[in-house]
Amino acid sequence: MTHEPTTRPHPLRWRILGFLGVAQLMLILDVTVVAIALPHIETDLGLGRQAVTWTVSAYTLAFGGLMLLGGRAADLFGAKRVVLAGLLIFTAASLATGFADDAGLLLGGRIAQGVGAALLSPSALSLVVGLFDGDERNKALGVWSALGGGGAALGVLVGGLLTAGPGWPWVFFVNVPIGLVIIVALARMLPHQAPPTPRPRLDILGAVLAAASSVALIYALIRAGDDGWLTAAGGWLVLAAGLGYLAFVVRQKTARSPMMDVGLLARRPVATGTFLILMATALMIAVFFLGTFYFQHARDYGALRTGLLFLPVAVATMLGADLTGRAIGRLGARPLAVAGLLVAAIGLALPALVMEPATVAVGTAIAGAGTGALFVVASATALGQVAPHEAGIASGIVSTFHEFGASAGAAVISSVAAASLVSDTLSGFTDGFVLAAVAAAAGALVAAVLTPGMPKQAVA
Repeated sequence: MTHEPTTRPHPLRWRILGFLGVAQLMLILDVTVVAIALPHIETDLGLGRQAVTWTVSAYTLAFGGLMLLGGRAADLFGAKRVVLAGLLIFTAASLATGFADDAGLLLGGRIAQGVGAALLSPSALSLVVGLFDGDERNKALGVWSALGGGGAALGVLVGGLLTAGPGWPWVFFVNVPIGLVIIVALARMLPHQAPPTPRPRLDILGAVLAAASSVALIYALIRAGDDGWLTAAGGWLVLAAGLGYLAFVVRQKTARSPMMDVGLLARRPVATGTFLILMATALMIAVFFLGTFYFQHARDYGALRTGLLFLPVAVATMLGADLTGRAIGRLGARPLAVAGLLVAAIGLALPALVMEPATVAVGTAIAGAGTGALFVVASATALGQVAPHEAGIASGIVSTFHEFGASAGAAVISSVAAASLVSDTLSGFTDGFVLAAVAAAAGALVAAVLTPGMPKQAVA
């Protein structure tokens, strides 16, 4: 079991949440911070186009593909051990990546960062679920989601500052002192966790099938953003992922010590949470992608100016998440899920109606508030009623669908907005905002039907 139920809450739980939240913020920042620094990395290391693409994709694939394994490891070996191991790997990999002087070292470091992140993210979320209960858990998930949801927008500003200042290696080096401080703090503060007795064995074949299938699907979505949707390679990758997941389900039915109870995905709260986290992340990526490319490509703003324009998005995302975490215990998940999606739809519709810098800035901030709310509802719904011994794998499921949403959102939006990325027309950006607004409105209808009503008391 990952969390032993206690009658008294841990006295340092809010301080622990702060350190875990900053650790999660590092992982989310690492996508957008690097994206802003890519032109400088490309020039300094003499990278080709494929190597530049893989600098982002290698991290995303390792991160998304291994999160189910990270979540299961938290259940088997204790979330504290897995969090500290993930942090150590991520921090060491960040140091190595900052010193990279060729494409091989850069990509190797990015893959290692993704492995560390995959161990850290679901086990940290599992700890948050275990350290808090009831209404406190909802508030804690609000803080967690605020940091994670605002991270992508903050990354644009941080990446611009570091790249323009000390140089691109510092987008990696900055993780090192922060990571070391968090490792020392969490090692002292986190409670000792005895692993389950007898300890189940890790289902290696199941882990390989889940990881390989997730990597294939995420890579298919990444390729779709570059090459279009109707390609033979993309089709084969999706087919391979589907067959891999089918084999994974069969394996879980027959394994002596399965990675997960596949029936977990069929539970209404978990199914709702995965749908909402998918929508939240896809819409967040749409806001980030369309906003940054509009400001930088159509308006020719620099990275730093674009980053400053995304500060309201980060603040609105954090505010939406925090307010939702405080309100969900009173109002329930359903009205807040519907409201979050409708607010996002309204925000995304503004730039579609009037494509001007002011409306894009205001609209993306409004949409950020809606997606911030969705992150909290998704986590609270999916994880609010799981048993302690399922907290790790359930967190892994939520984290995996987070990556699916990011990859799918980037692939769809980049395809729809392609016309504006290669020419001076604004029609691609308009089409992208229209599609995102319609998707958010349609998602609100689905959420109204799918989301459970007022939550029951969480399982202790």
